[in-house]
Amino acid sequence: MPQFHPPAGNPDSPSDIQTHEYRLFKRASAGRGILIVDDDPAIAESLSAVFTHSGYQVRTALSAEEAIETVAVWEPDLAILDVMLPQMNGLELAVVLRDNHPRCRLLLFSGNANTPALAEEAAKKGNFFEILSKPVHPLFMLDYVASLFAEPTAGMT
Repeated sequence: MPQFHPPAGNPDSPSDIQTHEYRLFKRASAGRGILIVDDDPAIAESLSAVFTHSGYQVRTALSAEEAIETVAVWEPDLAILDVMLPQMNGLELAVVLRDNHPRCRLLLFSGNANTPALAEEAAKKGNFFEILSKPVHPLFMLDYVASLFAEPTAGMT
């Protein structure tokens, strides 16, 4: 299982730029909720560990249906969705989340060869989503998520 480790250095040394940036990132992530939806428990648990270690509140779901039940009682700030899920796929789940929880940012990712066809089908219906390709390095994912939180979302003022 991939492990995330904070940058090395003396946390009390203001001259250590990596540590300073890490502490700022931890502060920015505090209180943010992330829902991770992947039918592979190892991936869901790994991402959960990475984001939890970085200060996020994390919940996981192994299916779209479980994710819908989770957001009914806990609304995340971000949902990280695997595209290829059993029964309802991640693109369909993204539409449901976007329509019912407009403040929730969405991040889709997939390692399946059929994903472009599903994305094209969704686009024909007016549903456009950027999809990251698996595997995604944990540090890249952390940076990408931080950039999503830096952008305003629809419905937010």
